[in-house]
Amino acid sequence: MYHTVVIEYSPKAEDMAKKIEEKANDMLRGGYKLITMSMTGSAKAILVFQN
Repeated sequence: MYHTVVIEYSPKAEDMAKKIEEKANDMLRGGYKLITMSMTGSAKAILVFQN
């Protein structure tokens, strides 16, 4: 089973990296593993997790 999460607007790379790390760790505690991610032109990230 897959779950997709969008990380909202974050123009600074360090802030985005921290948000991605926090979400990945949170989802891992719930049994989901980050399998891929994509950055958008509007400074958002799309994370795909697998259970």
